[in-house]
Amino acid sequence: MFEQFFGLDAKPFGKTPDPSFLYESPQHKEALARLEYAVEEKELALLVGDIGSGKTTLSRALIDRVGESRPVILLINPRLTPTQLLRAIAQGLGAGDGTAPPRFRNDLLDAIHTKLFELYEQKREPLLIIDEAQLIPTKQTFDEIRLMTNFQLDDQNLLSVVLVGQPELDVRLARDAYAPLRQRIGIRYSLGPLSLEETIRYIDHRIRIAGGTRNPFSRAAMEEIHAVSGGIPRLINTLATTALLDAFGEDAATIDPSRISAAAREHRMEIHG
Repeated sequence: MFEQFFGLDAKPFGKTPDPSFLYESPQHKEALARLEYAVEEKELALLVGDIGSGKTTLSRALIDRVGESRPVILLINPRLTPTQLLRAIAQGLGAGDGTAPPRFRNDLLDAIHTKLFELYEQKREPLLIIDEAQLIPTKQTFDEIRLMTNFQLDDQNLLSVVLVGQPELDVRLARDAYAPLRQRIGIRYSLGPLSLEETIRYIDHRIRIAGGTRNPFSRAAMEEIHAVSGGIPRLINTLATTALLDAFGEDAATIDPSRISAAAREHRMEIHG
């Protein structure tokens, strides 16, 4: 709608976790490096961050980095019983007789182990990513995730596992009952909000990736975006998109702080901090 007016080829602040738009702030770069290391070493990794902090985009970037070298099982709705979890993993691996995963737990475990060893021999050890892992309903389902790390040879695991979730996931795993799983976590990272300068670079980056040669946001407008969003990428995207639409509607080539304030009121946002 407004892309042509601002000289863009695409929407710069979309809501989908498009890894091509990933802005690698120092912390996002560090998080991605740790996740890649976890995959290479076939570790159990934990990535936590507030809603909208960029966790899902990072996980999709990790999938891109892995490419075709490893099968990836991505679970985005982990409200699963233990058996449902095993069945989803088996299905994602293509384990079993090739038509449908086995029905019972022991058969599922046998099929998963057989498939993992087959993939190991092909040097294609898979990656399991569980997004929104704070939604996992019971400790028993977490126990099955822990047992996935028991699929191993003498010197290495057969499966990499990445748990992605909101900070309450970290709080939950800190309980005594989850100590066996917590002790298996080899890599962990907590994403925080972007600083003011990172927010400005983030906006510049996404405008550039979308094909723009000129950033229509004034520095004062970007400072207002940071003040309202608290440096949370999803909120930055919401404010920026609304301001672009508002400016387009009035043929305004430059976006000033008043448009950000109007966008904040429209979305019922208040200044953070």
